[in-house]
Amino acid sequence: MKHFALIGFPLGHSLSAAYFAEKFEREGIAADYTPLAIQRVEEVLPHCESLAGFNVTIPHKQAIIPLLAAISDEAEAVGAVNCVKVTTEGLVGYNTDVVGIRKSLEGVELQGAKALVLGTGGASKAVQYVLHEGGAEVQVVSRTRGVADLTYDDLSEELVRESRIIVNTTPLGMFPNTDSAPALPYKALTSAHTLFDCVYNPRLTKFLKLGAEQGARTIDGLRMFYSQAEASWQIWTE
Repeated sequence: MKHFALIGFPLGHSLSAAYFAEKFEREGIAADYTPLAIQRVEEVLPHCESLAGFNVTIPHKQAIIPLLAAISDEAEAVGAVNCVKVTTEGLVGYNTDVVGIRKSLEGVELQGAKALVLGTGGASKAVQYVLHEGGAEVQVVSRTRGVADLTYDDLSEELVRESRIIVNTTPLGMFPNTDSAPALPYKALTSAHTLFDCVYNPRLTKFLKLGAEQGARTIDGLRMFYSQAEASWQIWTE
């Protein structure tokens, strides 16, 4: 039997273990998938002797990189890793978030669009990569001044009105804190806007609900989750 895992902290929001357990049972695969709630990324190393691969989530997508023996070109370009294959030569890092983000944004016109990316972590880096790849003009928003292009205090109604794509890559709205949402002037949103939330639990976050109330198109994080999970499986088994 092969063993796989998810590392991050906390992990209460994640559906990965349930997804892979159902997949293994449905397809008759002799494998298991274990959530490992670790606060320091180095804590994964003792587990690697028994693992064939593992996923990486908040807050370790960037911190894992120094532990890798090799990294894919795309993951290196993104600057974040969410999938690791354990090999005889060491740990090899990949980014399958970009696969899920591309699929989630299919049908959204990116070329020349002004986009706001909320958050500065690993998921943010993957979103920025895909948006730039598609020709969007991207500005990144952080709570802390000097960390990104903008802070939430800079998000005027005019700026939000002009930014037709807004992506939440923060944990705001994630279970169990489902009543939280990024601080935006939501009344500036229109039917010309697309809101994409990388959070998938719950599927309808407060961020998306507030956008939908203004007529905006909304995209939840579930397609991204499924797509990146399947892409991870392909990497582990190829």
